[in-house]
Amino acid sequence: MPTLEWIGKEKVINHHQQVPYRVLEGKYTYNAEKSDNMIIHGDNLEALKALLPSFEGRIDCIYIDPPYNTGNEKWIYNDNVNDPKIRKWLGEVVGAEGDDLCRHDKWLCMMYPRLQLLRRLLSNTGIILISIDEHELSNLLFIMNELFGEANHVETIVWEKKAGAKGVPPRSMMVNVHEYIVAYQKAEGFRFVGEKRDPDADGFKNPDNDPRGPWRMSNIKSTTKSPEEAFTIVDPSTGKQYTNTWAFSKESLNRMIEEDRILWKETLPKQKEFLYEMTNENKAIKSSWGVFDAQSTTVFLKQIVPSIKFDNPKPIKLLNRIIEVATRKDSIILDSFSGSGTTAHAVLNTNKFDGGNRRFILVEMEYYAENLTAERVRRAIDGYGEGKKAVDGTGGDFTYYELGQPLLLPDGNLNEEVDVGLIREYVWYMETKRPMKPVSSENAYYLGNCRGTGYYFYYEKDRMTTLNHQFLNTIQDRAESYLIYADLCTIPDEELKKYNITFKKIPRDIQKL
Repeated sequence: MPTLEWIGKEKVINHHQQVPYRVLEGKYTYNAEKSDNMIIHGDNLEALKALLPSFEGRIDCIYIDPPYNTGNEKWIYNDNVNDPKIRKWLGEVVGAEGDDLCRHDKWLCMMYPRLQLLRRLLSNTGIILISIDEHELSNLLFIMNELFGEANHVETIVWEKKAGAKGVPPRSMMVNVHEYIVAYQKAEGFRFVGEKRDPDADGFKNPDNDPRGPWRMSNIKSTTKSPEEAFTIVDPSTGKQYTNTWAFSKESLNRMIEEDRILWKETLPKQKEFLYEMTNENKAIKSSWGVFDAQSTTVFLKQIVPSIKFDNPKPIKLLNRIIEVATRKDSIILDSFSGSGTTAHAVLNTNKFDGGNRRFILVEMEYYAENLTAERVRRAIDGYGEGKKAVDGTGGDFTYYELGQPLLLPDGNLNEEVDVGLIREYVWYMETKRPMKPVSSENAYYLGNCRGTGYYFYYEKDRMTTLNHQFLNTIQDRAESYLIYADLCTIPDEELKKYNITFKKIPRDIQKL
């Protein structure tokens, strides 16, 4: 499979492994005491790393709208990857080579490690959808094929951002009105939900009161078979013969004739296709999605949050459609370039419409994460507008987070400013690759049991801990084997082996994520 090379690739290909693991600090919860919905303010590369212990392999749908790299400097969301934070990051990670990078190199260096972490978060039956235009479409397809596999390219969706080509015509006399959404699965198994069938719109009627219910007329003639494969069928009422190449075998057609499924037209018979026999209650969707007016969306956002300027947010109807056709009622949806919060708004809309319990996770690095992203979600929940323009709220809630301290310091020691509970969750995840669940135990250092092994993290910030016989006597939760973290161990190796105990030293043996 062809791969894409660019200046700086060798520096970023494994960079996600060097990103520090920072804890998430909940600042407040809106409209509830506790919420599973999350809005995270902070660099999305570090935020994605912070999500791994709780969400690796669990995200059902990822939608991102990254910078398109158009070179347009006017947007509040700087779209040419020239943001000071990105430039600083490139200087630190890519080094002196960064001075020679063209804007496409910079974009690829920025995207590659983020896509690697997004892949880890995506479930094996999940889908990632990425909005893009022609500036980076080809580059995006190359790196997605490299990271996700060419066979996992589900589709490239096309949608139109305006209905007409109004204004001063360009020199080419052709106006670009479309964008793309590139869709990849992590492994075989993803299927779009599809669209609900509308019997009337899909042509299902019952003009002859057939007891089998609504039906529509469809062809039985084959367009691919050779003339040598033709055979004759006969109308039992009139004896009229029809010779042609048919889409069904002779046996199947004879059975359909016996079941009164054939419509004997003058020139070419058709079949009755019954609604009740449709194998899926939904129908397949097209890869061309039509018009979603992006220009009116800026006005729409202004109605929700009048005090904030944010040009060209994604149309809410486009995100509504994505959530409707790509998620189930209990899906977890992640948007790590969340901008004005359209994805969360669409999740709340869809939950209200179908009674679902979808969860959203938004990540936004810019200053407006609180006064635009979170504010829009608050107003979507509560309702907005006045008088005839008032819009009812969707209901819902969320918790707002900031990226906190790194859990491990550069010298390898534990950061004592980090809450011990968060350290315990991290250690458990690194050992089991599973999110930590509450456990009931008399031993305060017990983390839980996974695949027959009992895990203990014997750690105190203000004193050294020792794995000794006194500590062993506190273990009441029996297991086939034990893995125990402590600062020191005074039990001989032979005895540890006898009781199936593995000792790991704090902080030396704590794995880095």
